Amino acid sequence: MGGPAALKHLRRDPVLKAVIRSIGPCTLRPVRREPYEALVRAIAHQQVHGRAAEAILGRFIALHPGHDFPPADAVLATPVEAMRACGLSGAKVAAIRDIAEKSVGGLVPTRRAAARLQDEALVERLVAIRGVGRWTVEMLLIFTLGRPDVLPVDDFGVREGWRVATGADAQVKPRELAAIGEAWGPWRSIAAWYLWRAADAAKASRFKPQ
Repeated sequence: MGGPAALKHLRRDPVLKAVIRSIGPCTLRPVRREPYEALVRAIAHQQVHGRAAEAILGRFIALHPGHDFPPADAVLATPVEAMRACGLSGAKVAAIRDIAEKSVGGLVPTRRAAARLQDEALVERLVAIRGVGRWTVEMLLIFTLGRPDVLPVDDFGVREGWRVATGADAQVKPRELAAIGEAWGPWRSIAAWYLWRAADAAKASRFKPQ
């Protein structure tokens, strides 16, 4: 996503220039899924370790043989008890059923329909779903729909990456980062990816602010 044009633009920011030099090429590649599936997966992963979430999803998918991923109408026909037995909490079952219901009803767009909607229109539309907040939709925009200009300023990792890159003692406030990031458009998703990588590298002591 982005390519040379994105990197050329982002390198105008001296902080991001140092991050890009340290991290190397951007390997952000969206996973092509339907928004419905991406949202269900996101709910399953909330507040659960990655491997545990994948195990839960595996059991959930196994409830519906013959499908790569359970269709929305099949989920609505699945007893709550069977979903709970997969390891999903009551709140997650309720959220997943709401996603399924709103997919059948058309509120959750298909990938093709989503392509005709602006980022903010998708945010406003999807946060009406139980358990889905702005951050979840932003992750959908970046990692499923491949939108290039999304900056999730409420994300801890993104703000931590900026703190690391600038050598600051504390994270900037979301509003401050949004103002700083205005200059990164139309490639703010790529900027966010680099800040995530900077935060990860700092944990492994591989990144030092320039």
